[in-house]
Amino acid sequence: MPAPGDIVVEITHSGISTGTEKLFYTGQMPPFPGMGYPLVPGYEAAGEVVEAAPDTGFKPGDRVFVPGSNCFAPTEAGPIRGLFGAATKRLITPAHRAVRIDPALEAEGALLALAATARHALAGLNNVLPDLIVGHGTLGRLLARLTIAAGGEPPVVWETKPERRKHAQGYEVIDPATDPRRDYQSIYDASGDPKLIDTLVMRLAKGGEIVLAGFYTEPVAFTFVPAFMKEARIRIAAEWQPEDMVATRALIESGALSLANLITHTRPASEAPEAYATAFNDPDCLKMILDWRATA
Repeated sequence: MPAPGDIVVEITHSGISTGTEKLFYTGQMPPFPGMGYPLVPGYEAAGEVVEAAPDTGFKPGDRVFVPGSNCFAPTEAGPIRGLFGAATKRLITPAHRAVRIDPALEAEGALLALAATARHALAGLNNVLPDLIVGHGTLGRLLARLTIAAGGEPPVVWETKPERRKHAQGYEVIDPATDPRRDYQSIYDASGDPKLIDTLVMRLAKGGEIVLAGFYTEPVAFTFVPAFMKEARIRIAAEWQPEDMVATRALIESGALSLANLITHTRPASEAPEAYATAFNDPDCLKMILDWRATA
């Protein structure tokens, strides 16, 4: 039952993460607060408020983004953990965790978490916009779009897979083997490959920065001497914060940030097993969305 300050949300769309959710799926997720099974995954969901107390600031019919919930009743096997608990037909969440969004944002409303995560990486300690982004997946594309929205020069984007070099919006996507540059000031890695650090150090200008914007399950290591010679800085970007969500929503509503051409696949939630297999194994799947609207 909802407590004071809670809202009830009927989820229409949720996204599948090929980072953390794939690690759960394969059993490779490192120890993480709230871990345990059974669990409800997912931190990307959009839906409609169906119940809200007047003091929550929401009303039935509001379209919202929800990053998850931990509202699930225990079973005979024990408690059901919400990590992060967004992949469900209906959920209860504290009102302060929900974000009101434009009703026109249907499936794309579920992408706000990833967009806010990209914005959080860009708004880091030095606030240096990238001139090189590694990886043209969903996160890499959002980093590039946000860089341009912030007034930065169009970054170069590396992508080794030819099929992933499509749909660039105002920037160039190239095969890294064809790039001769060795003077990048700010390199953002969105690939999640921990073995790339030495390669990226060699592409830095002296005093440049590498931002690790992915999620790395293996130890991240690098050769010290080249990094020493470059006086390289290495920064880690974690998950979004409330101020990132506010700023990202404003960029979307103003038209400065587009979420178009990021969702490549959509499946009914009743076909979740097939959807997860496609999201994790199909190289042509950039972002998979589960559609909950026809689910009983």
